[in-house]
Amino acid sequence: MTFIDIFYEAVRFVGTKKYVLTHSSATETMKDKLQEIVTNAALSAFAAGKLNSGEFGVVSIEETKTADHGDYATNFALAGASAQKMPPRKIAEAIIEHVVDPDGIIENIQIAGPGFVNFFISPPAWHPVIREVHEKEGLYGAVNIGQGRKVQVEFVSANPTGPLHVGHGRGAVTGDVLASILNFCGFVTDREYYINDAGRQIRTLGLSVYLRCRELTGQSVEFPEDAYRGEYIYEIAREILAESQDPGNDTIFKMDEDEAIASCARLAAQRILYGIREDLGQMGIGFDNWFSEQSLYDSGKVDDTIRMLKEKNLAYEADRATWFRSSDFGDEKDRVIVRGNGVTTYFASDIAYHLDKYERGYERVIDVWGADHHGYVARLGAAVSALGFAPGQFRVVLAHLVNLVRGGQPVSMSTRAGQFVTLREVIDEVGKDAARFIFLTRHHESPLDFDLELAKKKTNDNPVYYVQYVYARISSILKKAGSEHGISASDIADANLSMLTEPEEIQLMKQIARYPETMAGAAEMMEPHRIAYYLMDLASAFHAYYNKHRVLGGELQLCRDRLCLVTAVRRVIGNGLTLLGVESPETM
Repeated sequence: MTFIDIFYEAVRFVGTKKYVLTHSSATETMKDKLQEIVTNAALSAFAAGKLNSGEFGVVSIEETKTADHGDYATNFALAGASAQKMPPRKIAEAIIEHVVDPDGIIENIQIAGPGFVNFFISPPAWHPVIREVHEKEGLYGAVNIGQGRKVQVEFVSANPTGPLHVGHGRGAVTGDVLASILNFCGFVTDREYYINDAGRQIRTLGLSVYLRCRELTGQSVEFPEDAYRGEYIYEIAREILAESQDPGNDTIFKMDEDEAIASCARLAAQRILYGIREDLGQMGIGFDNWFSEQSLYDSGKVDDTIRMLKEKNLAYEADRATWFRSSDFGDEKDRVIVRGNGVTTYFASDIAYHLDKYERGYERVIDVWGADHHGYVARLGAAVSALGFAPGQFRVVLAHLVNLVRGGQPVSMSTRAGQFVTLREVIDEVGKDAARFIFLTRHHESPLDFDLELAKKKTNDNPVYYVQYVYARISSILKKAGSEHGISASDIADANLSMLTEPEEIQLMKQIARYPETMAGAAEMMEPHRIAYYLMDLASAFHAYYNKHRVLGGELQLCRDRLCLVTAVRRVIGNGLTLLGVESPETM
């Protein structure tokens, strides 16, 4: 029985949760509509002889930074001046002259500066966005980028040598949310945890526990410098001794020392991995597959991979070792895959593991690692290329450091020294929702200061509270609309929205319209923090609106229109929080 078999037997009653979200066809955004309008206007202007060239390239449409410049702008005239051999303002005038707006979305067009074309969008043009949210409900924002392609996201994959710390938590949430976003955007996504249950570190774990067992039975031991320390090692040693069938003459001490260390390593790793799975479960994170490194050796896949590399002249013998030709594929130097003593390196098993991933049918493989592994990216990328896969089929996402602040002082997180705050302790103190959201309040490539006191605050200073409060506030409004004003859900759905003309209402509708584009950007760039940022911006727009305008009371039509608007806000907030694995509370 392999270690992974033992592990599954140990945790068979702890279920994993797979977050499955279906997807819809891509939503046509306001940018898409304007891009089509400008492209058609340019073609018409060229046909009429007002432009000198019919080659335009991609038309760029961007949101403006100030309301004075409209809602959107294009630099088409500036970018095309060289090809057209015309002054940009002349090009802009030709475009405006030939604009056809079949849906009536444009209220005004202006030329600004050296030749920018600014578009002012008619307020009713935003109303279909609200309709779409109500129609699609939980699928609003889904874009079918993946088109059913199979993707694997491997994350956490912490060695089972100690409990998870807060740094592991950031990588866990990054990988989990990235998988949810990709799934929402049309990819068939699996989550995987790679168990490093072979090699030197596992033996060091076994030695650490074995020595503690001897120490606990009164024997004198010398503890090596590189051994794992901390109370959890003592706890495992106590459990092993307590489970001994012969307490007076403990079973592990009847074994050969190497055999005893191997037994301690197996039992310790099993217990630690069980705890890791429980901790991740507390974070709302489950995996579709737990893959054992040892299984690669047991099945002969590591040896088969090395043999294949040699046959294809991708590996060679030198200095009594076997080297992979990684420098031929962009790495800075060749890498050892079999040492002079015949022992394979971690790199060898990693090559075999990634080959196995592609053999399982994944078109794209994404690894989420800690930033301390950045030096490993080039060599594994070289291996993937050598195996015949395109660069776009492999991607590493690096989750950088987390500085846990407690009383203004950073907390040490050295697993071996045992001086660290575990992820479980953080979850117990601040809760799953706050932990998950705060991990996403910075780009994963930037260091993150995790403020424990801030995460516990029930104020708008706490980002997760700030967003969740909007959902709860709107839930309260809707409940009051039914109980005190007799306005039903069908009344809200049937609102004609014609009275939504206030600047703050327009801003809310514009913000809602950004959601599909934000989702697509998060999937394409593999940046899950974009969703958290978006939700905070939407929450800010709602607070600005709610502080200035009454939703309930006054004219019935206006009340229904505003309820329809805020219900759409609530839906988008709920959709986004679901992807982040954060609850949407009805009350707070």
